[in-house]
Amino acid sequence: MSRQKHLAHETAFRTLILWLGWASIALVVLFGLQLEINLIGYIAEDKARVTWVIAGLFLVAFFISFWLALSITQEMSHAIRIGTIASETGLVGINPNNRMTIAVERYFVAIRQVTQSNDRPDVEALLDVEFARYQRTSFTVEVFGTMLITLGLIGTVMGLTLTLTGLATSIAALGEDQERLMSGLRSAMGGMGTAFYATLMGAVMGGVLLRVFALITHHGIDGLVDYLKKITWVYCAADIKPTLERDLRSTNAEIVLLGENVRMLQAAMDETRRSLVSFRDEATRLKNLSDDADSKQTLRDAVVLQHYYSDLLKEEVKMLNRLNRSWWAKLKRSVAKTRTTSRDN
Repeated sequence: MSRQKHLAHETAFRTLILWLGWASIALVVLFGLQLEINLIGYIAEDKARVTWVIAGLFLVAFFISFWLALSITQEMSHAIRIGTIASETGLVGINPNNRMTIAVERYFVAIRQVTQSNDRPDVEALLDVEFARYQRTSFTVEVFGTMLITLGLIGTVMGLTLTLTGLATSIAALGEDQERLMSGLRSAMGGMGTAFYATLMGAVMGGVLLRVFALITHHGIDGLVDYLKKITWVYCAADIKPTLERDLRSTNAEIVLLGENVRMLQAAMDETRRSLVSFRDEATRLKNLSDDADSKQTLRDAVVLQHYYSDLLKEEVKMLNRLNRSWWAKLKRSVAKTRTTSRDN
């Protein structure tokens, strides 16, 4: 049993573990690029700003993918909990918490609503509807990767354009203007740098890193959907098909629930009966005391003493209220005086 729990725990966190592992590799790759070619330094000096756009889009896609990995992990944890219950009791024992922010909870709420109407649910359609948002988000990360590759190619073209422009300026100034010649050569070298860095960043960040992030989340969503299908068609199959057996199971569950309610009602009635018997005994005792000539004076004295204590308690409450009001008034006056002094200063 402990081994099964351990395996379930690993399954729930598999997507997040893979994502964190690849994120570590991505950080190592980017750190290596920084050490080898001073990537951050060139991004800061890039006049074309293409590398700025590539780095910014990569960070946006990176955090979107991280949020998606956390969401898939949370959904898988709920699915494993529900699967454990369904393996023992079937669909009848599943009681979703009606947390509409959790797709797994919404899915089983929909399954129960369809089965209660004596119809057969379309599992594929329900899964597509509930997990379409996660699929779109994962696809968005993949689109970001494609965009980075495209921006890298655009940066290459822009860099080559700047290089040709600088070379043309250098050739025109050859033998005439030394300063203009050097300026053209610097522009040409900057254009070559833009082409190189933009292509490298687009290929590494978009074509490799973001594509693998999207692949991890794709597999996480597919694994979650497959696990929900297993719960539905293996553990809850007898409760989903509109057959006489399902109706009998549902009726038996309702009978069990009705029996629990009857037992609770019986316990409440027994408690009420005991309270009535106690009240009757107390009333009889008081009646006997009032009928006894020797105890009339004692009963009357007890009532008078009770009234006296009640009046005394009322006076104490009034006195405490006056003290509290006096303290509250003093506090308000002190605060008001402090504020007035602060404004005058």
